Amino acid sequence: MASTTTSGAPAQTGRAGSGTWTVILCWITVLLEGYDLVVLGAIIPTLLKTHHLGMTAGDATTIATLSLVGVAIGAVCVGPLADRLGRRRLLIGSVVLFSVLTIVVPLANSVAMFAALRLLAGLGLGACMPVSLTMMAEHMPASRRARASTLTMTGYHTGAVITSLLALQVTDNWEILFYLLGVVGLVIAAIQWFKLPESQAFVQAKQDGAQRVPFTELLKPAYLRAGIGIWVASFMGLLLVYGLNTWLPKLMNDAGYPVPTAVTQLLVLNIGGVVGLVLGGFVADRRGIKGTTMVWFAVSVLMLGCLSIRMESDLLLNVVVFFTGVFVFSAMVLVYAYVTHYYPASVRSTALGSASGIGRIGSIVGPSITGALVASGVGHPWGFYFFAAVAVLGFLAVLTLPRGGSGPAEAGAVPAAPAAPAG
Repeated sequence: MASTTTSGAPAQTGRAGSGTWTVILCWITVLLEGYDLVVLGAIIPTLLKTHHLGMTAGDATTIATLSLVGVAIGAVCVGPLADRLGRRRLLIGSVVLFSVLTIVVPLANSVAMFAALRLLAGLGLGACMPVSLTMMAEHMPASRRARASTLTMTGYHTGAVITSLLALQVTDNWEILFYLLGVVGLVIAAIQWFKLPESQAFVQAKQDGAQRVPFTELLKPAYLRAGIGIWVASFMGLLLVYGLNTWLPKLMNDAGYPVPTAVTQLLVLNIGGVVGLVLGGFVADRRGIKGTTMVWFAVSVLMLGCLSIRMESDLLLNVVVFFTGVFVFSAMVLVYAYVTHYYPASVRSTALGSASGIGRIGSIVGPSITGALVASGVGHPWGFYFFAAVAVLGFLAVLTLPRGGSGPAEAGAVPAAPAAPAG
């Protein structure tokens, strides 16, 4: 079945070809987000060394924080719009917004303008991940939605690796990193316009005359229990991801490991993250998303606790860090997989956007608290004690989630929001 937008662009095309484009383009969009969210950290040392725009360490911290604030706002706001206007239109618009603003960032003539552009770019950037995850989940049968979420998120880590490698090559010419991201983003948006189909679940819901469920529906008893658990788990999950990615080398160095070993652990951690995303999705689809997520958080507690102990064997340290990445990074994404599986199509993007937006607050809090511990001279072992406690809270939040694969709307508790098609 095919339909078109009012502009004549395809909204839904043939199943075989359109399905392949959905997978490729959503994965690349998440890759662009991974690239962007790492690029600022990669160039901050250069900006401070060259005193670009008179930038200080405090200015750099403010810019980084505002970037994450923009991402959080974008993630929360895009959900209701995507459930009203469609996933495809919102995803393309979001990619165009952050791409154009990213190209303009190097042209900023003051620190304030630099920060403002990063904040505004974050609005578009924050919308990309939840919409991409929603489209991927709705493209897959319900039995494979966990896999869809985790495999899509491997693009994030791929983008982060690409940024790191490019940053090593361009050194002081940091502007290239922004121009490249912006141009590639616009090219991807153009391809999306012609090749990305609308979500079949969204199209079917519209054809069936399903009533759009507003954000306030998530606060009603039928959804509130799941909502609170998801929001807390997402907050804790992204706190762990950003806290570890920001401070692991410093925590390792404080523990007495040499700097090369400490930096290597960041690479090992992210390699483990990619493996964990692939493994977690397959296990969750077979054993259940809630149970798998609980196990993943529980093992994360164990691994983070082990990192608080000084290890003499480099091999043992690498193994522990690797498995920390395997379980910590994919635990957060499995929370998103639960959202795509639990909520019906009429409110799925709104629910995922709210989870992502609240989680982004954790991405700001995590590095801040860990940085305070490091500044106080107790980064090791208390940084890892803190992370382990956060993983415990993530486990308890998942424990409160309703068991099973269907949300209340699919069971009939909210008649206005019928279930999404399985495939």
